[in-house]
Amino acid sequence: MSLIERIDKSRVPHHIAIIMDGNGRWAKQQGENRVFGHYEGVNSVREVVEAAGEAGIDYITLYAFSTENWNRPKEEVDALMELLVATISLETPKLNAKNVRLRAIGDLSTLPASCRQELQEAMATTETNTGLTLILALSYSSKWEIMTAVRQLGEDVLAGKLKPSEIREKDLEKYLCTNEYPDPELMIRTSGEHRISNFLLWQLAYAEFYFTEKLWPEFRKEDLFQAIINFQNRERRFGKTSEQITSS
Repeated sequence: MSLIERIDKSRVPHHIAIIMDGNGRWAKQQGENRVFGHYEGVNSVREVVEAAGEAGIDYITLYAFSTENWNRPKEEVDALMELLVATISLETPKLNAKNVRLRAIGDLSTLPASCRQELQEAMATTETNTGLTLILALSYSSKWEIMTAVRQLGEDVLAGKLKPSEIREKDLEKYLCTNEYPDPELMIRTSGEHRISNFLLWQLAYAEFYFTEKLWPEFRKEDLFQAIINFQNRERRFGKTSEQITSS
């Protein structure tokens, strides 16, 4: 039985978040520069998006570029931005063909104008697609996101729209980048690192974590299927006991 056949499609996570780590290390192993690894990583993105659609996943968020990544060498950042523009341009017709909707979260105002334009056009072109929603986290960090939400919530309090004693989780959540999406139930990180690196800190509160030693350019369809199967073999209790889950 193949891995896709082992997946119970009635119990797949609605939303998967992925930290795509290891492009630079993979390139070094090949005797190439770091940018070469990012180019190869695009092939992994293509395979994972296709696999997510086949498995019946509704949303997938890829951590493509963090606010901290701006501190990398300028030549690498410039190459990444060029790659982003080229990839979006090349992949948009394929996303449309597969009924995939493209979205983005993060401080998009900090992206180069060419990136913003390509991104906006791609999102508009795929807006009416009803299959998988692919969310790119670009110039994103969770601390930035939460601080921005807190400031906006503070403005509501100052404007008399809300009392501090009345603030609930939903009041903060409506200002998060992900307010229109369900929280991820599964977070995958490649390259053997065991941290979430300022990624969706609020949203991952009850997600299952799956870590793999594979570097991102090595991650393919079967690897995503394996992660989903691993997820389906776990018991998600949300603070309850196993007995409570069984009896509910």
